[in-house]
Amino acid sequence: MNATSASPLRFAFAGLIAMAVAMGIGRFVYTPILPGMMEELHLSAGDAGLIASLNYLGYLLGAFAAAGGWAHGRERPIMLASLAASGILAGLMGFTDSTLAFLVIRFLAGVASAFVIVFLAAIVFSHLAVAGRNGLQALHFSGVGLGIAVSSLMMALLVSSHATWVAGWMMAASLSLVGFVATVLMIDRGPALASGSGREPALKWSAPLVKVTIAYGLFGFGYIITATFLVAIVRQGGGSRTFEAMVWMVTGLAGMPSIWLWQKIAGRTGLYIAYALASLVEAVGVTASVAMSLPIGPLLGGFFLGCTFIAITALGLQAGRVLSPQSPRRAFALMTASFGIGQLIGPLVAGVLAERSDGSFFVPSIAAAVILVISAVIVWSAGRNAKQQAQEEARSPT
Repeated sequence: MNATSASPLRFAFAGLIAMAVAMGIGRFVYTPILPGMMEELHLSAGDAGLIASLNYLGYLLGAFAAAGGWAHGRERPIMLASLAASGILAGLMGFTDSTLAFLVIRFLAGVASAFVIVFLAAIVFSHLAVAGRNGLQALHFSGVGLGIAVSSLMMALLVSSHATWVAGWMMAASLSLVGFVATVLMIDRGPALASGSGREPALKWSAPLVKVTIAYGLFGFGYIITATFLVAIVRQGGGSRTFEAMVWMVTGLAGMPSIWLWQKIAGRTGLYIAYALASLVEAVGVTASVAMSLPIGPLLGGFFLGCTFIAITALGLQAGRVLSPQSPRRAFALMTASFGIGQLIGPLVAGVLAERSDGSFFVPSIAAAVILVISAVIVWSAGRNAKQQAQEEARSPT
């Protein structure tokens, strides 16, 4: 089938829906459901952090696995199977109260989400590139914010009917099924084949690429603590369950236009400066979520988290591709793996620090903000290195 006959807008919308299912719901619905689980099942902060980290371990291993060439030509069926698995695994969370079962289920869900992200991007981005519509990538990534907003609305409805945490997982599974069916109908083929496509060469590591990769891992650590425990912070501060849903909805709604906004900023400041600025903005939000009282603190935390973390994820991957133009898929997978290591460690550290602070998330949140500032500084430095290298190459004789 001719790749150029595929509608780029249809593929971008399909990417939005699939990202909403795999990330906005499959990954992040744990955040608004978590307080109810902690309260009714008597889970400690350490238990909650461990369950979250197993999800991120699955994501990390899935990203490593997806980096190989074994899936070439099978991207669509693997992506769809993983998307279906994400919904099924969400439903399974409501059929048990065993911490061990939670660990296994969330680990498998992490693997599924990584497969969806990598292979979905390979399909959608290739069709956008063939059509010359790379700007529609912003629509694709906005699915994360859409999924978060939808899941927060779901939780608000469940709260109004006094439903338990079990109903949250069941509803998440139902929404995922609807999104899966839409994705099957809209993505009717695999990646568009570019002329001369073949096995990519090994990555050529440079100082800027090393720095960006390290900074991306630090960002994974810094954002995930608030992304995992924000709603629990609200409940800990005495906020109502309706306010919990409101904070999470603010996060999702802020996330939807964030890629478009930060791409505009990057067009004016440059990719690396935009990444650094977004990291600093997020650090302010992370600090506000615990340093300011309800309702302002969590609302600011949710807003700044939403309007930055999806964009930083995309900006980091763009930087990796710019620094390794001959091996973009390898860069994508290894950047994702670095990110995965950071977000694997984050909840574990947060859980331990919270338990040593009588359950408070103040110390781990401040630690996350500091890490985000360090990440910003490293990326700014990488940008200077990349600029110097470009100037040296321009001066060197051909």
